[in-house]
Amino acid sequence: MNPSPESDAPLLAMRGITKRFGGVAALTDVSLSVRRGEILALIGENGAGKSTLMKVLGGVHRPDAGELLWEGQPVRIGSVTDASRLGIAFIHQELTVLDNLDVAGNVFLGREPRRNGWLLDRAKMEEVTSGLLVRLGLNVAPTTPVAALSLAQRQMVEIARALSQASRLIIMDEPTASLTPAETDRLLEVTRDLRQAQGVSIIYISHRLGEIVRLADRVTGLRDGKNAGDLTREEISQERMVRLMVGRDILRERSEPVREDLSVRLEVRDLRTRRYPTRTVSFTLRAGEILGFAGLVGAGRTELAEAVFGIAPPLSGEILLDGQPRSIRQPHDAMAAGIALVPEDRRRHGLILSLPIRENITLPSLRDLAAPKSLLGLVNPGEERTVAGEAARRADVRSAAATIEAPATTLSGGNQQKVVLAKWLARQPRVVILDEPTRGVDVGAKAQIYERIRKLAHEENVAIWVISSDMEEVLTLCDRIAVLHEGAITGFLTGSEATEESIMRLAVGQGAQGKNV
Repeated sequence: MNPSPESDAPLLAMRGITKRFGGVAALTDVSLSVRRGEILALIGENGAGKSTLMKVLGGVHRPDAGELLWEGQPVRIGSVTDASRLGIAFIHQELTVLDNLDVAGNVFLGREPRRNGWLLDRAKMEEVTSGLLVRLGLNVAPTTPVAALSLAQRQMVEIARALSQASRLIIMDEPTASLTPAETDRLLEVTRDLRQAQGVSIIYISHRLGEIVRLADRVTGLRDGKNAGDLTREEISQERMVRLMVGRDILRERSEPVREDLSVRLEVRDLRTRRYPTRTVSFTLRAGEILGFAGLVGAGRTELAEAVFGIAPPLSGEILLDGQPRSIRQPHDAMAAGIALVPEDRRRHGLILSLPIRENITLPSLRDLAAPKSLLGLVNPGEERTVAGEAARRADVRSAAATIEAPATTLSGGNQQKVVLAKWLARQPRVVILDEPTRGVDVGAKAQIYERIRKLAHEENVAIWVISSDMEEVLTLCDRIAVLHEGAITGFLTGSEATEESIMRLAVGQGAQGKNV
């Protein structure tokens, strides 16, 4: 007996999708299909149209042209509810968990089971959630408040929520951006199990191309809102995916060891943070140097940066700028000393998305932009536009609207990160701390950010401190690498001694205290 046409049809087919916003075409004649039990990787630079295409699939946007077929039959997805009814679930890059609920409450948000038709069945919620957490290797209780979880743990809660819906198609948007290598391995294992054991289809969106090589059955690429091509399982490689996305090869440069004759810009002596009160940290950062801080999640890298910036003042220790002791008890003190901090979570801590690009850039500099004769401290509009425009140019901020008056929310992830960098460049900092500077950023924008960081250090003599969980990023970008383990520096690496293996050994506590070169 021959199979019916419906059984041969893909689970999902999107054909000729076109979407315009005003006069701008976000998608032009884009097609995509996903088979049953297939992991399809969707790749493209920020702004290539991936998010818009997924919002069409999710019922957030209605296409101007094209059609959607589910199991070979035309469907109309006019809302998020329509998508959910078909069995489509999303794991979003930007977290949507609610801090005021516990883990179980977030997993079942909007789908809470009831007893007797109206009583909340907490026992069932906690039982199901507990099983999902075990499956994901997340060692927390279902009753744990989400506010008490780390960023990586919150991402796992998002994944547990999607898994709880027994969905037939799951869209994963940068699901490992905040995860450790061990957590990433576990997620990839769970994803494979969803495909192999349960026949679930996956659309996997990630800028971590190594994951796609390990995981994907097929790759679809977008570029400038159009199909750029497809790769079969046998064709998938990082080089081919880069060419698919950007139309060219990205040259990966390795930084040379920093010159030791450069003057010390920042010195930290015996600093103790609240996270690790029994450990002390000492290091130097030279003008014109890019110093990377590597380590596993929980090693204390962000807490150290926040202590130096005054967000969580250190318990003890000294901070010196150009050889002079500085008392930094709050961010204003750090800013006055010429220190800038680009935070890990740009949307929560780095931007006000509803404000224009211009206002986001000038936010830390409003006092300096006040009109000289204004008793009320009113900002000089002309000077503000000039400062914001120049900072946006230096950071290479690219807005589809081609204006700094566009809201920050309209920008791609890479350009949002550039705006956060631009607002500190406007203050002419002497030390810039970058916490996960390219999290969720595509390879093209990542190369642009690297170029800007290198120019800041090597041409403009700014001292750069980079915190990153991306091993390749640390090895490619940084002149020198400090590795943290449980609140203490276990070693410094330069030149040929800096390898993934040597970093990992120090990150897990193996190896002697490194020399502060």
